Amino acid sequence: MREWFTAGRSAAALGLVGTLLLAGCSRPAAQAEAEASSKVRIAVGVDAAYAPFYLAKQEGLFTKAGLDVELTQTEGGAAITNAVIAGVAQLAASSDATIVTLMAKTPDLRAVAVFQESSKYLKVVLGKGITDASQIKTMAVAPGLVTLAAARYLESKKIDRASVKFVTASAPDFPALLGKGDVDAYVVYEPWISRGVEQGGTVHESIGDYGMKYVQWIDADQKWLAGNTELAGKVVKVIAEAADIAAKEPQRAADATQKEIKIAAEETLKSIGQITFGVRDLTDADVTGAKSTADFFLQEKLIATAPNLDEQLLKNWYSQNATK
Repeated sequence: MREWFTAGRSAAALGLVGTLLLAGCSRPAAQAEAEASSKVRIAVGVDAAYAPFYLAKQEGLFTKAGLDVELTQTEGGAAITNAVIAGVAQLAASSDATIVTLMAKTPDLRAVAVFQESSKYLKVVLGKGITDASQIKTMAVAPGLVTLAAARYLESKKIDRASVKFVTASAPDFPALLGKGDVDAYVVYEPWISRGVEQGGTVHESIGDYGMKYVQWIDADQKWLAGNTELAGKVVKVIAEAADIAAKEPQRAADATQKEIKIAAEETLKSIGQITFGVRDLTDADVTGAKSTADFFLQEKLIATAPNLDEQLLKNWYSQNATK
């Protein structure tokens, strides 16, 4: 078994254990509070991909809809949905590839809608002195989407993945690893693309250049969702409203993002231009793509069993519960 696969599984396991320990004693209390009130915590990352959520909060859209919603910021990646698994959030938003790996371990996870997609937002960053993919010996990866994007990049260049060591880290650590020469490249999203350039890296191409795209799902725990379908529908309806605003009036989304996570509006505007925002139902095509992703992680022994995606991806949930 390749060294990086073991490291990836260990890091993912430690990340989940850490989240659970952090939630630990508070999980029953958090669940009880959520059940006793209408408060909904949504776990999100800290980059432009979450601009609709920031806009909904900053412009008071949740409050106007009579909802008590709190955004729970995480470092991104698996940590976002792990907040739902740990019971410290009721909804989360993350990439399809990342959620698929967690669904394999958590059968109660459900995806209810897509809120954005892109073939341009993730980019390949090469380290100083690296001018061609054939020179890459090490890549920084994070469990889920970033690992898949890195592997697909190497495949597109006809490079054997066994010849490249994958160093598992959190995305915020990627630029420093690149600057120190600990890794030769990575595939990631902003602001860690720009931070990598500041460390002497160069942007090579987008994931769409080698035929890849991702979608971001909104997900929840089935037990909470079953008892709070109407509430969840109202929350997702507001997210859909905010996503439409972000698509039509990106400056509003950029300003909200700057207020929420202190990323310059100009930087967010550039990123938003590479993302298609819009909440929609999960489709047969989404299920097919997710199954292909699950096959990849199974083949590489990053998950032990395949998730039941026909059950865990709730097609038509959005149109049935969040559009009225």
